[in-house]
Amino acid sequence: MSSQTEAPQSGALDIVKLLLAAAVIIGGLYAYYFYAFQVALPLRVLMVLGGAGIGITVAMTSTQGQLLWRFIQGSRVEIRKVVWPTKQETTQTAIAVFVFTLVMMLFFWALDSGLLWLTRRLVG
Repeated sequence: MSSQTEAPQSGALDIVKLLLAAAVIIGGLYAYYFYAFQVALPLRVLMVLGGAGIGITVAMTSTQGQLLWRFIQGSRVEIRKVVWPTKQETTQTAIAVFVFTLVMMLFFWALDSGLLWLTRRLVG
């Protein structure tokens, strides 16, 4: 059983919305640098944040923005289903990783030392 859903096609209006959103965001960034010496820093930061906010709002009205919003909502639902480890499980796993790292460190140190000794014996 395969369920196919038709993805809404983006039209010319969606392209215009996305271009407008990009222009607004870039405009906010441009204003930040253009008014570097005329306007105080907090107001320039508000220009960037305002441009980003308006741009994101415009972009979210497009088909791609609506698909992104549905994906975000679905991701939030899936995150709630995750069974997170307890503190004890996390601690035990961290200790196991640390011990394994130490064992591998000793193994590779011994291997390196042995190969160095063998190389010195063979070369002279």
